Amino acid sequence: MSEQTPNAVDNTRLIKKLVLTVVCMFGFGFALVPLYDVFCDITGLNGKTSDQAATLSEQVDKERLVTVEFIARTQGNLPWTFAPEVKRMKVHPGEMHEVNFLVANQSANDMVVQAIPSVSPGVAATYFNKIECFCFNQQPLEQGHGEALGLQFYIDPDLPKEYSTVTLSYTLFDISNKIEKDAFAELFANAD
Repeated sequence: MSEQTPNAVDNTRLIKKLVLTVVCMFGFGFALVPLYDVFCDITGLNGKTSDQAATLSEQVDKERLVTVEFIARTQGNLPWTFAPEVKRMKVHPGEMHEVNFLVANQSANDMVVQAIPSVSPGVAATYFNKIECFCFNQQPLEQGHGEALGLQFYIDPDLPKEYSTVTLSYTLFDISNKIEKDAFAELFANAD
């Protein structure tokens, strides 16, 4: 039976620690996304809005005005134009408003996109209520076509008084290659 030298024992121990470190780092990488979501929910960072339709507010604060700014952009080099019809509006909290975002598919292909919203400051995200939003659904658009995508919203009257400006930003992401061919064709059939 051979005995290990002190250096061999130290090397074995070091290798075990390194392997354990790699496994822990790999596990932390998987846990990072859910941990980030929990952190954002607790702190109000990242401005994630609800992906569910809100019900219409029954109270309106006519004494107060909040400026709502709209920003629209596309992910990477997506060959679409995307812009809000209005860049800014003043609203009374609790009052329902409607705004359109204009999109045009300037590519040579039919495409499907998904809009991801973000509200700034992040704390205001829970007070920004969407009654109807194009971001709730995937948006199919034939090559060379455009349309107006609607958003109905209100700012909750409980928005803290120190927030007088809220910015809603949408980013369009191309999801065409993530949709199965049958579902892709069905989206365009239903869009007509």
